[in-house]
Amino acid sequence: MPPAPVHEAPSRAQSMATAEQATIGKGLFIKGEINGSESLLIDGKVEGSINLPGNRVTIGANGQVSANIVAREVVILGKVRGNVSATDRVDIRAEGSLNGDVAAARISIEDGAYFKGGIDIRKPEAIKGASANAAAADSHKVAQA
Repeated sequence: MPPAPVHEAPSRAQSMATAEQATIGKGLFIKGEINGSESLLIDGKVEGSINLPGNRVTIGANGQVSANIVAREVVILGKVRGNVSATDRVDIRAEGSLNGDVAAARISIEDGAYFKGGIDIRKPEAIKGASANAAAADSHKVAQA
């Protein structure tokens, strides 16, 4: 499998990126920043930061990551040391381990998984929800009066 290009991909390739997934094999060690517009499977070792905001990051069973991760969705089957921020969900599978804080709309931790850190559930519609709750509280106050 040829290495993934480092340069900016054409817009046609970016539109197809949702079906594509790059892979860091178990024999690879990467130290530094990973940025891009394609989903990523990590089965090797990564140190630094991973920033793939609109995509899925999967830490494979052999994956060992020491980095903060920002993605749409994060699935952990290997080992992660660092904070994870996902706009959609974080899924820690039974064989996975995460030592760090999680900020996501949804989180799933299977039986047997290891997790140490804090959880911040972020609702995608937080602003609309806050205004709806305030309106409901006001109507409740009026009903009591």
